[in-house]
Amino acid sequence: MLTVFTIPKPFRGPLAVTQRNALKSWTLLAPNVEVVVFGEEEGTAEACREFGMRHEAQIACNEFGTPLLNHAFNQAQSIARNDWLCYSNCDIILMSDFTRAFQRLKAWRDGFMMVGQRWDTDITEPLGFAKPEWEPRLLQRVSVEGKQRPPDAIDYFVFKRGQCVGLPAFAVGRPCWDHWLIWWMRHRDVPVVDASPVVMAVHQNHDYSHLPEGPQSVSKGIEVSRNRALVGSWRHLNTLVDATYVLDARCIRRTYRHWGVQFKRERTHLRNCLLVATGSWRYRLGLRKENLVRLLGLRRDG
Repeated sequence: MLTVFTIPKPFRGPLAVTQRNALKSWTLLAPNVEVVVFGEEEGTAEACREFGMRHEAQIACNEFGTPLLNHAFNQAQSIARNDWLCYSNCDIILMSDFTRAFQRLKAWRDGFMMVGQRWDTDITEPLGFAKPEWEPRLLQRVSVEGKQRPPDAIDYFVFKRGQCVGLPAFAVGRPCWDHWLIWWMRHRDVPVVDASPVVMAVHQNHDYSHLPEGPQSVSKGIEVSRNRALVGSWRHLNTLVDATYVLDARCIRRTYRHWGVQFKRERTHLRNCLLVATGSWRYRLGLRKENLVRLLGLRRDG
């Protein structure tokens, strides 16, 4: 059916609970699901033995020890025993609604990429997977306590073997690669399907104590700058609103919402270029940026 692969963080402290919850949930997606775990982080081998998962300890890293995305994607497509794969961050719980969505899309078309928004929820304890009611209880809990993130929060990618080749050497856990990947699929005419209306992907909230510089490691620094450089252009940063199809409870429907979003991005880019180009003479005239925006009738898009 499906091979799920991931690159976990160290199994230490609260993250050990978070990642074990995610890994266990994947094993329950279908009887023949395969899970491949990359890397040598603390506790990875033990978790793989505990859940009977395939452990691929060797993964290419940059000089900071951060795994490289292209190596994981290439290896996974090479060794997976299934033709369909899913890369997921190791803090995401997937449930039967994910399996149903995937099966609907497989019956619809032979090639696509399925993506979706996540639901942030505070989960600090091991979930009782041995109890049959664990899933409906979690769905209820997330519906009440969770928060669905915006369309730029994407934590899983389902694709067919051979679709995700030639990826740049993005650093895992740093920004931009996920948004670039959606653009890359659209650029190669692969249907990108937003399954958010029917899939509740549960992101277990966590801190960034596993990183040397904490949250700043995912927003600043050399690795972040490199990822942004690999993107090539701001036009290559897409989100779920750029998906070409939407999967809802009734059907798989074509969507053209990305045209309006792209127009808005182009307008914002043009405005910013204009502000930069006119900076020196505006300074001499005492014309502040806010006044120019108001004068031109351009709304600030935040």
